[in-house]
Amino acid sequence: MAGQTVIVSGLNPAAILQSTIGGAPPNGDTTRKVVPLSKDALQDFMVSIITQKLQGEKKPFYVLDLGEVVSLMDQWNVALPNVRPFYAVKCNPEPSFLSMLAAMGSNFDCASRAEIEYVLSLGISPERIVFANPCKPESDIIFAEKVGVNLTTYDSEDEVYKIKKHHPKCELLLRIKPMNDGNARCPMGPKYGALPEEVEPLLRIAQASRLTVSGVSFHIGSGDADSNAYLGAIAAAKQVFETADKFGMSKMNVLDIGGGFTSGHQFTTAATAVKSALQQHFSNEPELTIIAEPGRFFAETAFTLATTIIGKRVRGDLREYWINDGLYGSMNCVLYDHATVTATPLACMSNRVNLNCSGSKMFPSTIFGPTCDALDTVLRDYQLPELQVNDWLIFPNMGAYTKAAGSNFNGFNTSAIVTHLAYAYPS
Repeated sequence: MAGQTVIVSGLNPAAILQSTIGGAPPNGDTTRKVVPLSKDALQDFMVSIITQKLQGEKKPFYVLDLGEVVSLMDQWNVALPNVRPFYAVKCNPEPSFLSMLAAMGSNFDCASRAEIEYVLSLGISPERIVFANPCKPESDIIFAEKVGVNLTTYDSEDEVYKIKKHHPKCELLLRIKPMNDGNARCPMGPKYGALPEEVEPLLRIAQASRLTVSGVSFHIGSGDADSNAYLGAIAAAKQVFETADKFGMSKMNVLDIGGGFTSGHQFTTAATAVKSALQQHFSNEPELTIIAEPGRFFAETAFTLATTIIGKRVRGDLREYWINDGLYGSMNCVLYDHATVTATPLACMSNRVNLNCSGSKMFPSTIFGPTCDALDTVLRDYQLPELQVNDWLIFPNMGAYTKAAGSNFNGFNTSAIVTHLAYAYPS
């Protein structure tokens, strides 16, 4: 594969991690580091899966590029070296992906008992978990106490009473609502976060309940958030720290800056804004632990989805294709995450000499998912070459809020889609 790709398939996470982080390349050169798959290497790998592993039933599948995950962690550590990532498990709970992040030092943001159980089942310590849900069922709080998850968020009096009753040793982070939600695709402010006038009463009730409020958390919103929103949110968090000091509470030592990070240019500008605000408001807090809850930053670009064309209809110049995944499966991100997906042809059956159909005539095309619901439409008026049943469509950047939220509507079990693992060394 162009001398670049090392395939990892069918190995357990420990073997993968040994190969990519702690182990040596096949030629024994210990100085080489894994890198993201090139476009050609990724395509070659996917073709090998299609032709060698899926000769019978052509099911959709993901490719997880472990080299991309390593690269993203490197970018995080360079840009925000003093901010500890707590990966948001809800974004994508693929076990090998979580194990990879854990091996590189990531901690985990869990929002439910089920997510906590899942992370613990991978051998990850409960000390590496923040229970970052401001409104939890009492049964989940009882479970957190039992397994030793001792840091959580709150933004209401009732939550204080529940924690006091069931997990009094748990440390709290007061979740505040940023004044600016960052115009994110998925804003968090309408549902979570204390208003400015609620901060003092919520600190007082925790103090009266003899609970430790260790710090402050916020979330500017997920997906294409305006990085400038961090400036106001961090300034507001500093005011909460000062209020707690005024009340004679134990000194706060944790600042959780939430999520809202997207890889690429947005992350660069976000990191600049975060560091500027931290320097302005928290430079005199040497004992401060700063954490964040990135989700899509690590997950989105690491996963690529491959789907099969299972049906076709021609109406004049319009081409209509049915694929074996859709809005009730991996493409649920179109509905729930307001994502924009893109598709690339892989004509494994109809044009093996020119897999991407380069130079071919393009047609306005509609891509339907497999269910009987007309809502299950992935793309409309999308330019594609002439394709045939059993050709493939490839969807890049499909790691965020996809596989985790799929359903079994019409009997299409999207949660069972297999993830194949790959990584590369520099050629």
